Amino acid sequence: MVTALEGFVPEQKPDTDYEHLLLHFDESHALAWCYMHAHPRPCFNPQLLEELHHARYRFVREIDKPEGKELRYVVLASDVPGVFNLGGDLNLFMQLAENQDREGLLRYGRACIDIMYENIIHLDRNVTTIALVQGDALGGGFETALSSNVLIAERSAKLGFPEILFNLFPGMGAYSLLSRKIGGKKAEQLITSGKLYTAEELYDMGVIDVLAEDGQGERAVYEYIERAEKAPDGFQAIRQVVDRCNPIDYDELFDVVQIWVDTALKLRPRDLRLMQRFVRRQGKKG
Repeated sequence: MVTALEGFVPEQKPDTDYEHLLLHFDESHALAWCYMHAHPRPCFNPQLLEELHHARYRFVREIDKPEGKELRYVVLASDVPGVFNLGGDLNLFMQLAENQDREGLLRYGRACIDIMYENIIHLDRNVTTIALVQGDALGGGFETALSSNVLIAERSAKLGFPEILFNLFPGMGAYSLLSRKIGGKKAEQLITSGKLYTAEELYDMGVIDVLAEDGQGERAVYEYIERAEKAPDGFQAIRQVVDRCNPIDYDELFDVVQIWVDTALKLRPRDLRLMQRFVRRQGKKG
């Protein structure tokens, strides 16, 4: 199965031609910042997913050039105040579910896990992926943060999976990622609770790797890089050990997405009305 960046050829467009994503390269730290600002709602709409995929291709292309730009860290963050990402494009979900469009749901789900998998395998290069959560990270936003090699969150951030409230579940890797961090039973409890957790609660549970004070998230990223650069071989070796001992392959993510699609097709009118409420909340956060 061809996955993620394998065989990917992006549309011919300037690398800076992004509407939902802002890139900033810090060459002194071999670091790429990716700031999300999806509109009209700060969620993973198809355009943001496409731009993230294109950006990852750009990073790999630069790394693989004989004299390309050195890149050892990629940070996913947001420049929407108070929001990291509110998850899936619920408006699109509703349309596809109401139309019983299995192919459309599967296409969207696969686009999501492509981004997740690229994070999990750190672009299949010697790169560390970092998520910086400053604000709310819900559903797919929380999943994407979890898929990074390092999850840094500011103390006031809130994260959770509300999907169970409208009779669905987070199907783009939540259980796969959480169960490897905190165990299967705790992962299931967190997912089915439907509640929002504070960053401090999740740090105590072992879900968040670095807890930063409010307004100090970027500084926490650089402090992590500084620690890692003092023992680069050791940090890289530990990441290889994690990959070997707790592997997540693409087929696992894809199998779960298919369960998510089948579940979405069973949504009842009541479930869709609840989902519509979340769509309105997403709009207010944009």
